[in-house]
Amino acid sequence: MSAAVRNKYRRITTKVLVDMKANGEKISMLTAYDYTMAKIVDRAGIDVILVGDSASNVMAGHETTLPITLDQMIYHASSVVRAIEKCLVVVDLPFGTYQGNSRSALDSAIRIMKESGGHSVKMEGGKEIAESVTRVLSAGIPVMGHLGLTPQAIYKFGSYAVRAKEEEEAEKLKKDAILLEELGCFAVVLEKVPAQLAEEVAKSLTIPVIGIGAGDGVDGQVLVIHDLLGMTHEFSPRFLRRYLDLYREMGDAIKRYITDVKTQDFPNKEEQY
Repeated sequence: MSAAVRNKYRRITTKVLVDMKANGEKISMLTAYDYTMAKIVDRAGIDVILVGDSASNVMAGHETTLPITLDQMIYHASSVVRAIEKCLVVVDLPFGTYQGNSRSALDSAIRIMKESGGHSVKMEGGKEIAESVTRVLSAGIPVMGHLGLTPQAIYKFGSYAVRAKEEEEAEKLKKDAILLEELGCFAVVLEKVPAQLAEEVAKSLTIPVIGIGAGDGVDGQVLVIHDLLGMTHEFSPRFLRRYLDLYREMGDAIKRYITDVKTQDFPNKEEQY
């Protein structure tokens, strides 16, 4: 979305995203988990910030997204919300807060909205979480869906391989996407699915489809900010484009600082009071 188009709106809302799809405007989405990063991302002109449960990986060092708690998600989300001026903030409902219990889903979503100030929540799954999605939506809380590779179900899948390559799973994904729209979700994320399937789903829905590893036929893209900036280096899937190599650049800067301290070059006379 160009700066001129984005400036038409005081804030990016769920309705704006639906309008963007209708107008053929692509949607940009990135994760952020803290105040400083969120301020940079928002000022750069991003449409949507996802406070992802990927904080469990990149911020806390866990192997999966499963360990992060609702309290921790609220902490990260509230830090992000305090930084933003224009973008829409979506907050992941963490594992265990909505699966199989729609009352828990509603309570968790209400806590996120009240305590963090976030604008919406994201939930992984299709038909199996329909009751929870409906209950959250009934409280007036916007919901973004998430299909394909759903990291909270990683132990069920057994790997991070591409999903829905087989016809049966692809048909289920298409039906789940339509169901999520019918239930009232304002957008759906498709993660790591074949590009042709993702494009087919995007064309079948009136709500935006945001892809990560889902090709260029969808309505927008999302990446983890640490991956985009090259702060992580172990993770190199095909869909990732690194725009910087901060892992190396930050390491080099820290090494220079250490050297300057050890050699008494820092602080110099101009850097003292």
